Amino acid sequence: MKNNVGKKLIGTLAIPVIVAAVLWGLCAANGRSMIANRTSFNYFVIYTAIVMITTMALSINLNSGRFDFSLGAMAVLASVLSSKITYSILGGGAGSAPLMLALNVVVGALIGLASGGLYVLLRIPPIITSLGVTLIYEGVSFTITGGKYVMTEVRSASLSAFAGNWYWPLSIIVVVLAVIVILFDHTKFGYDYKALQNGQKVAVNTGIREVPNALACYAICGALMGIVGFLNMSRSSNINGGSLSFGSIGIMFTAFLPMFIGGYIGRFSNEKLGFLLAAVCMSMLNSTFAVFSNQISASAQSIINAVLLVVFLIYLNNEGLLRKLLSPRKN
Repeated sequence: MKNNVGKKLIGTLAIPVIVAAVLWGLCAANGRSMIANRTSFNYFVIYTAIVMITTMALSINLNSGRFDFSLGAMAVLASVLSSKITYSILGGGAGSAPLMLALNVVVGALIGLASGGLYVLLRIPPIITSLGVTLIYEGVSFTITGGKYVMTEVRSASLSAFAGNWYWPLSIIVVVLAVIVILFDHTKFGYDYKALQNGQKVAVNTGIREVPNALACYAICGALMGIVGFLNMSRSSNINGGSLSFGSIGIMFTAFLPMFIGGYIGRFSNEKLGFLLAAVCMSMLNSTFAVFSNQISASAQSIINAVLLVVFLIYLNNEGLLRKLLSPRKN
């Protein structure tokens, strides 16, 4: 029993500990600190929240065979709408941040539900539906903003206070993690979701309703991406309303590597906890890039992320072979 617990603990923490040791060692070897001050720690926690929540949103539909390109467009549109509504009500005054966050969640859920409704109604492959939805949502955001950055509406003292205090994004991490774990691991909806994921025809034949479950998944993904949109605008103090021709897809691609890392860690504990630990790893990598920003360009950072993704996928695909090669042979 103790050996089993120890194996799970080692499997859960191995990747984060290795990543931390390598990146902290790299920074220390060059006389620098990965997280030098409170500001860098604030952004570390915010980026962890962004990656974790985006990864959860991507995995929900992807694990059910529904690839959704519109996640980034949902985040942008929810942020644009909520910022405009909040500014018209409060004018950037006290309480802007919590109202904007609440609106982001509600608007995100609604536009996510609309995307799911379109998929259910048209009955065409979800990847094709999501491409069309992405273009529609990007077009709506572009029309509302005139293709410009939204700046005045998001540069309030309330939002700055949120971005300047690490415990607010940490609170979001804790709440989102708890809600998603409870929702998908301890409710009838979650049990139905897993049943449909593992055998759709059998699950439907037993009485599980596929359409309501799929619509709920889209709404949850939209709500999560609404939170991501809020975190992104609090981090950068603007919203890019000029993204067209799939320009918003980049938000989604930040989740691919942590999704696979989180899935691997989830073998030893819980997949959602794995997503959090994978997000911490990606945030450490992002902080390291910031430390060496003068030496590592943005294009080089993208290449490094892509190489890490490919290497990890190669490892996952050849894991059994590697175990045989590394395990001692019995005489």
